[in-house]
Amino acid sequence: MAHTKTESPAKSDHRVSAQPLLGQRGRIVQEYGTVVDLPLAVDASKRLESTRVLNQVLADTIMLREVYKKAHWQVSGHTFYQLHLLLDKHYEEQDELVDLIAERIQALGGVAIATPHDVAEQTRIERPPIHRQEVPEQLSRILEAHELVLKEAHEFAKAAADAGDDGTNDLLVSDVIRTNERQVWFVAEHLVEMPVVHAK
Repeated sequence: MAHTKTESPAKSDHRVSAQPLLGQRGRIVQEYGTVVDLPLAVDASKRLESTRVLNQVLADTIMLREVYKKAHWQVSGHTFYQLHLLLDKHYEEQDELVDLIAERIQALGGVAIATPHDVAEQTRIERPPIHRQEVPEQLSRILEAHELVLKEAHEFAKAAADAGDDGTNDLLVSDVIRTNERQVWFVAEHLVEMPVVHAK
């Protein structure tokens, strides 16, 4: 009886192969600092400016998020438990902001900054030392970072409103500013010198 030889699916059609196509590189599909054409009823030049300033807020928000995580891990002392939980909660809220800001940049047709070395080059927030610090310094650094983000968010929100970019204005006011203001309140209250047992 004659046997017919058939090719295995892996040899005849790579699309059905279980082998991953590794080591791939390709051309850049969009340069950082550009916007693609989208029917958003906002002029491309205005969208480009919005992506530029949002990338600054994004870099600083990513850095602030990481400063929170560093403090969450390294905080100590009699307020450890309360601060450990609070700082992690704020980290999670900043992480949500990171996603919202990055998605807004992409929705405007831009390219969101993402990797740590790019963030480190662009952020305006002072890099904390690698060492473990006292709690007052940790909290003071966090508050200084918040103030920087709030200053730029107020400035950029007004510019976005003037440019007719209502979505960016809303993101900066409703999410970035309000979240950072609330977090400043909670952190700053831990730096008030208040008697614990006896009223003065």
